[in-house]
Amino acid sequence: MTDLLSEARTGFEERFGYAPGGIWSAPGRVNLIGEHTDYNEGFVLPFAIDRRTFAALALRDDGLVRVASSLEDEAVEVGLTDASPAVVKGWAAYPVGVAWGLGKVGADLAGLPGFDVYFASDVPLGAGLSSSAAIESALAIALNEVWRLGFDGARLVEAAHLAENDFVGAPTGILDQSASLLSREGAALFIDCRDGSSEPVDLALEASDLAILVIDTKVKHEHVSGGYAARRASCELAARELGVAALRDVTIEQLLEARDRLDDETFRRARHIVTEDQRVLDTVETLRTDGPTAIGDLMFASHRSMRDDFEISTPELDLAVEIALNYGALGARMTGGGFGGSAIALTPVSMLTQVQVAVDSAFSEHGYTMPEMFVVRPSQGARRDK
Repeated sequence: MTDLLSEARTGFEERFGYAPGGIWSAPGRVNLIGEHTDYNEGFVLPFAIDRRTFAALALRDDGLVRVASSLEDEAVEVGLTDASPAVVKGWAAYPVGVAWGLGKVGADLAGLPGFDVYFASDVPLGAGLSSSAAIESALAIALNEVWRLGFDGARLVEAAHLAENDFVGAPTGILDQSASLLSREGAALFIDCRDGSSEPVDLALEASDLAILVIDTKVKHEHVSGGYAARRASCELAARELGVAALRDVTIEQLLEARDRLDDETFRRARHIVTEDQRVLDTVETLRTDGPTAIGDLMFASHRSMRDDFEISTPELDLAVEIALNYGALGARMTGGGFGGSAIALTPVSMLTQVQVAVDSAFSEHGYTMPEMFVVRPSQGARRDK
């Protein structure tokens, strides 16, 4: 983390020619369970990981915004009050969208100074670990401080979520921004996506000699793509047909009784959401009563549902989950929006090497791109670092 902080500070100085006023950071996230339930007003259980995005920032004496990154050759410039989805495209839409989103939730952008910001990150791109929310959250907490907005965490989540949904155009729920902004070290974050309330749930991984292994399949995904939007549309259709505000309001018994009213695909999409909500509640209860060693079956049941009912898995993700379970993991599932990205495996520390070697061998045998694997730890949410 010290290296990244230094990279952010040095990158800012080299790009803009002066020192930043401060450096803030926010983490990527892993979703332990609860996939696609967030935009259905249901329940999710993510945690922040020890991979972070650092934002070195300084205010300007005019209304110009300049955003730059260690991954981009050029800075993107736009007037603070001129920013719109039609004007800013590509990666810069995420940070510029945050400033725009803060305006939508109460900041008076016309009366605020512009800023220069430079990002450095070790959150993998396209791996399903929410690199976008890490950018959004780092900038949101920075601007909240330097602009003296005084917004609470819920307001910052709202602004960052608006940036992703309405500025970038990715039809996601609040899971990613909530996890990145609000998580606590050592715990998952149990979120009710209807009212935005959240509470930490201790994971106690180290005490149980367990680790979460991320298996990045290197199959890239983008939430702006049609597959994600199509799944959301199916869920909204099911809710309309069932006469409810959101699928969170449907029990499995009610869904089964109404099966004849839905086509097969819409029924299966809805079944994933309804059963996934229950799995989140069961996982929270199990963690509190029996600890992390007892949640493996719930994790794999979630993966089966995403594979068979929601159809968002890939052959690489399915292989990663299968091999991890066969070689020592207690539970495994794909994580994130799907169509690529990463799987996670809840693994005894003593079995980590065995799982990794087996996954490498299986991917090689199938002719897949070799995955990247690393352990992640439940970490602190967005913060000021310097």
